[in-house]
Order: sequence, then C-alpha cells, then structure tokens
Amino acid sequence: MTGKLFEVEREFKESLKKDYPQFRVGDTVKVTYKIKEKEKSRLHSIEGIIIKKQGAMHRQSFTIRRISYGKGMEVTFPLYSPVLDAIEVVQEYKKRPRRSRLYYLRKRVGRRATEV
Repeated sequence: MTGKLFEVEREFKESLKKDYPQFRVGDTVKVTYKIKEKEKSRLHSIEGIIIKKQGAMHRQSFTIRRISYGKGMEVTFPLYSPVLDAIEVVQEYKKRPRRSRLYYLRKRVGRRATEV
C-alpha cells in the first residue's frame, strides 16, 4: 500500500515540475515571488541565507533569513507554491554545513549574522 502511495506522490510531483536550481542550507539565494494587491499583481524579491529545508516530495519548504534595517526577518516558502516565480543561487556555501538547521544565526549581530 505504501508503494502505491509513493507512486501517486511521485506522479503529483512530476506534474508540479519546476526548474529550480539545486540549493542547500547555508547558500545565499534570491527568491522572486508574486504579491497580489487588490486587482494588481507584482513581483517582489528577497535575498538571504537558507537556514532550513524540510519536508519531502511535493511538501518541501525552505526558510530564508535576511537582515533588514537591523532587524532579522525570516520567510518560509513551499517549494512547489504557485506564488514562487524564480529562485536564483547568488552564492553557494563553500563548505558543507555541520548542521541541517542554522538557527545559531539568529543570535549573531552585524556582518557575522550574514556569514555561515
């Protein structure tokens, strides 16, 4: 029974196929997403460090952290959301991070908060 469910999820993921680049925790990415305001829709972009990736199959999501005017801001996006327009990897993390969740960046201040 689980094999059948796995096949259904795989077919569902194929139907949602989007060509996003491969990115890992610690990479700096620029995400462009759609914002709907009344009847108008516009594109907004956010650039930051990926601090968390979670989920499997079509339920994957990732969290971006950025510092804006001295305040930390975190945004979580579902990977296969129709709201997402584009994902661009700005800078790859040189080494493999030792943690899968980079929550320790929340305690850092200034330039150290943007470096893994």
